Amino acid sequence: MKKRLLIFSVILFGAATFSFAQEEEVKEVRNDSISQVEIAQREAKELRKQIEVTEKEAKAAEKEAKAAEKEADAIIKAQKAADKATKKHEKLASQIGTVEKGLKKDESKVAKIRNKMEVDKIKGRLSPNEVAKIEKKLGKLKSSINKNKQKLIKLQSKL
Repeated sequence: MKKRLLIFSVILFGAATFSFAQEEEVKEVRNDSISQVEIAQREAKELRKQIEVTEKEAKAAEKEAKAAEKEADAIIKAQKAADKATKKHEKLASQIGTVEKGLKKDESKVAKIRNKMEVDKIKGRLSPNEVAKIEKKLGKLKSSINKNKQKLIKLQSKL
């Protein structure tokens, strides 16, 4: 855009100097127009040089902007990766806490049922069928405890 404006101003300047030169006398016009043409050519060369310098500066600034954008993208990507890792770690920690809580609850259940069964056995309140049912229930609880322990070990190894 600046380049077009600069070219337009050079052409306008050249046209203005040309029309100005025609108004003066013929002899003066020839001498003046020649000197003005030379001056205009010099100015045009200077303007071209300035345009080239400006274009080079613009290209350099564009390269710097692209480099800064790439760097910002890399930082954003690293931040996202760090956030993802943090969320994963928090999720694993939460799962581990849940499994540990479940294990404690199941173990206390087993201990409570076993204590109650022992007391009831001593007092003679339990029939052999009831003892078998309680033993079966305890076996299921123990197997779920073992499964949860294995799950806990897996989660801790991921952490």
